[in-house]
Amino acid sequence: MAGQAIEWFFKQPIIFTWWAAVIAAIVVAFPLMYQSAKSGFLGVNPDIEAAARIDGASEWRLFLFISIPLAFRALITGSILSFARALGEFGATLMFAGNIPGRTQTVPTAIYIAIDSGNMKMAWLWVISIVLISFIMLLTIRIKEK
Repeated sequence: MAGQAIEWFFKQPIIFTWWAAVIAAIVVAFPLMYQSAKSGFLGVNPDIEAAARIDGASEWRLFLFISIPLAFRALITGSILSFARALGEFGATLMFAGNIPGRTQTVPTAIYIAIDSGNMKMAWLWVISIVLISFIMLLTIRIKEK
């Protein structure tokens, strides 16, 4: 039903397009972002928000100038973790976007194809690149936490 609505709206099917890969990555990464954002916003001191309300801040200003800056670390952490999770997505991407080289192929599906075809050098190259990207992202989180 949702697929038909998207197809009607965009006048083309979404399945087996790069948009399908993006949607699959967002769907699998969303829970990490949600949990991080939830933790960050729950960690905001309600007394600070109450003081801003007393001083006349609207809910929008309160959110923009108090809540977001105080939850910023959690939002950055969630973004990085979500990106790393989306980067490694395989199952939903393969089912929804397929593996069309040059169109919908992602790093995990490229690794799968390289191993399946016996090209272990290429598979290891992709594995090392994705591990390095994830390591750099996690290192960034650690540096930001200090």
